[in-house]
Amino acid sequence: MRATSSVIVGRDSESALLAKGLAAAGRSSGGAVFLVGEAGIGKSRLAGQCAFDAYAREVPVLRGRATSTGLVVPYRPLMEALSSRFRAAGTPEEPELEPFRPALSALVPEWRRHGPEFPASVVELAEALLRLLSVLGRERGCVMVLEDLHDSDTETIAVVEYVADNLADLPVLLLGTLRPEPGPALDVTRAAAGRQTATVLELGPLDDTQVHRMAEACLNAAPGEVPAEAHRRIARRAGGNPYLVEVLLADLVDSGTLHRTDGGWRCEDGPDGGVPTGVVRSWAARLDRLDPPVRELLLTSATLGSTFQVPLLQTVLGYEERALFAHLRAATEAGIIAPDGAAPDRYAFRHALTAEALTAALLPAERAATARRAADALEELGPAMSEDARQLLATLRLAAGDAAAAGAHLAEAGRRMLGQGAAGSAAVLLERAHGLTPDARRPEVAASLAVALAEAGRLAEAFTLAAGLPPVPPGTPAAAERADAHIRVAWAAVMGEHPEEAGRRVRAARALLGPAPPPAQQAALAVVEGHLVLLPGGAGEEGTADAAEAARRAAAVAEEHGLPVVACQAWQLLGLLSRDQGFDEADACLERMLAVSERHQLAAWRTEALVRLGANAFLRTGDATRLAAARTAAGELGALALTQTVDGLIAMNAVLCGDWEKARATVDRSVDAAARVRNLSAHRYLLLADATLAAHQGRRRERDAALLRFRRAGGEDSLLVPLQRGLCLAVGALLDEDRPGALDHLEAAVAWERERPSLYFLGGRWGLLPLLRALDGTGDTADHRAALASHGAQLAWNKLFLGMADAVHRGRGGDAAGAAEAVRSALRTGEAFPLARHLALRLVAEAAVTDGWGEPVTWLRTAEEFFHAAAVQPVASACRAALRRAGASAPQRRDGRDRIPAPLRTSGVTPREYEVFVLLADRPGNQQIARHLSISPRTVEKHMASLLAKTGRQDRTALCEFAAECASAAVRR
Repeated sequence: MRATSSVIVGRDSESALLAKGLAAAGRSSGGAVFLVGEAGIGKSRLAGQCAFDAYAREVPVLRGRATSTGLVVPYRPLMEALSSRFRAAGTPEEPELEPFRPALSALVPEWRRHGPEFPASVVELAEALLRLLSVLGRERGCVMVLEDLHDSDTETIAVVEYVADNLADLPVLLLGTLRPEPGPALDVTRAAAGRQTATVLELGPLDDTQVHRMAEACLNAAPGEVPAEAHRRIARRAGGNPYLVEVLLADLVDSGTLHRTDGGWRCEDGPDGGVPTGVVRSWAARLDRLDPPVRELLLTSATLGSTFQVPLLQTVLGYEERALFAHLRAATEAGIIAPDGAAPDRYAFRHALTAEALTAALLPAERAATARRAADALEELGPAMSEDARQLLATLRLAAGDAAAAGAHLAEAGRRMLGQGAAGSAAVLLERAHGLTPDARRPEVAASLAVALAEAGRLAEAFTLAAGLPPVPPGTPAAAERADAHIRVAWAAVMGEHPEEAGRRVRAARALLGPAPPPAQQAALAVVEGHLVLLPGGAGEEGTADAAEAARRAAAVAEEHGLPVVACQAWQLLGLLSRDQGFDEADACLERMLAVSERHQLAAWRTEALVRLGANAFLRTGDATRLAAARTAAGELGALALTQTVDGLIAMNAVLCGDWEKARATVDRSVDAAARVRNLSAHRYLLLADATLAAHQGRRRERDAALLRFRRAGGEDSLLVPLQRGLCLAVGALLDEDRPGALDHLEAAVAWERERPSLYFLGGRWGLLPLLRALDGTGDTADHRAALASHGAQLAWNKLFLGMADAVHRGRGGDAAGAAEAVRSALRTGEAFPLARHLALRLVAEAAVTDGWGEPVTWLRTAEEFFHAAAVQPVASACRAALRRAGASAPQRRDGRDRIPAPLRTSGVTPREYEVFVLLADRPGNQQIARHLSISPRTVEKHMASLLAKTGRQDRTALCEFAAECASAAVRR
């Protein structure tokens, strides 16, 4: 008789869908499928068949399984899946995986390096796993099979959710199995199905006909050969569950009730049973037929879980090695257990239900005694006990009836896991411990649980739990521990932009610590309070100064008391707050942060310091060399989120320097990935860089579309508002020749900055705004001197515009030579910024004409040539008009026919008519068009009439719609 059916029965539609998914993965059209059903319903059989089909096609397969022992091991199914592939095929060596190996080292031991590592977040690891799967599936696709996800750790579930949501264009099929038990795994699969990023197949029981077919396959019997009585017994007791069909059938055969005769299979009369009692009795009967040592081995193994390690089993049983392996071999030959392919020293029951049925066959007292004996053996390991063994010990103590001991072991395991950075799994263990711990000790566990929940991103639960912690006497050791928990929750609240809750936790910590907190805790509190000042709604300029002073004291205390992480946090905060004292001071703080991180080998903080120093360097000079080096360091460390942050800065630098292609490539490389890993700050900055890129190219429709995405990402509630107003919208307005609109945006940016601390100095307050005020006469020399004295005046971008403002004031005051020299000096300062230089020339030239200084005609011709080549027609047209007003000849730009789309060109549309046509996509009035192109409204009317005739449109509305269609088509191209 076969131990299992040789064919899959009753799952034709499910098999077809998996085959379709496998084929789609080979076409880079990946997806996720989750098989949901009760234990024994056939999930693993279907998953195994899919894997077999993939092997037949030479498609890479990665298979992993969660443990059903109750142990919480972060990423275990993923580690097992990757090991199953790399053990035979070796680790991939493709260079494109190099930036992701540090993050993947949590799953691939071969990629772990000596020295400091960056603690990758769950989403960073998930993104790295996506890249790895994409490489593995490049030629034929690949399949990742993850079984028993209902038993998985929270980190794995988070990775599975992320991967499932991002497979649409990748050569990957993700296949997961789980039971329909309430929990994170089921929630995630159903949510993914609701988002249409995954397919959920709920496997139901087999019908009677299918059960009969399966019994025939198990017995290798011809159709109709299995006796009706045997079929009746199996069908009544199995409930359509394939596993139970096999178990009950094996029991009938082993007991001799069903046996083969010369005339075929015969079923003898005998008692019937029920489910699950009947199954338990079946296993009890099978155990009774085994040798006593094998029976003891199986019962002890079942107590340890559906999978178990041989050394641990030997520790509990005390068998010498030869006898142990002889008994394991006997149990394997009986078809009850099998070697687990994931590890050489691990065995597994053929099905999780088998272990459950075996333990259920014991009397309660016998189960408790077996668990107690196993727990006592584990206790003897002492400090050598592994984290897995500690969790197993807790499970065994609970099974033995000692809930308090189980709670204590789970709490210890949870705190250790929290210290290792696995906050999600720590929260699971601490939640279990919380329910088992006696009332007197429960608040201690609750405080640890609040921290774990906060650091796992479950902020609402953490806040509720922290708020409900009972009081302890201030100034006691218990109060100090409780204050630490409040501080850690407060830090998570700050990072999650929950300032009110962070403030409550800080106040709770201070109440516990009293008026004179210990120096180390005072330092940690100062760092949290300092970051609170920077959030929207912070304490203003006075609060910023106080926070800077407190952060400086915190940095000194942290270094003195050996708290390098707190010291780095403090110096980082000072690097931001000290910009108000000048960039030299800010850089000094960051250099100190760099020194602390290098001295204590804090790789992540070292890279943070390099990034911020690089950002300051590019702001001061326009040179992104140091920023590029910081990106390399972040990439080598595997700090994906930090790499995306640097990409935002590099993209914005490329925009300012006029390197449109580099800016476009950098944004495209990271903007979607930043959204996927929920790196919101980097995502917002990249979206703003995208909008600024379009604005500086004079592409209003693209700018507005990017700003809409920026707004939807919460950008207008962030500290980036001054950059949005000044660097993007104000410059865009000037390129539209809308100087009043530019002033409105700049004034709005200044008003925003007056109400809250600003970390950015390129919003125009210290550069472009003083120039526009000088031009329209609303800014005097005193205002200009105040701007020059500001720390924002140290930045090269601002220096360019301030120098031009100085030229305007000097020229208006009669200092022609000083004005001309100021222009030359400003141009040298702004050498790295071509668009800003030429825009500044266009702006000051008219003042130079009016006041009679400098070389305005040369400047206007230079600017006109630049903006004509850049296809920014409003400014180019304004330059030509200004040249004519100055009595100089203006270039005749009638050779732009190559920019006119072929259908319009063949209809006879002229370059000047096309300039009008392009503007119609936004449905402006004739006065607006005239102002943009520096022509008269009467000329616009003539061009409109000509365009209506040449395009065959009936009216202005139809012509505007046609212009919008052409603009959309151009964007798509």
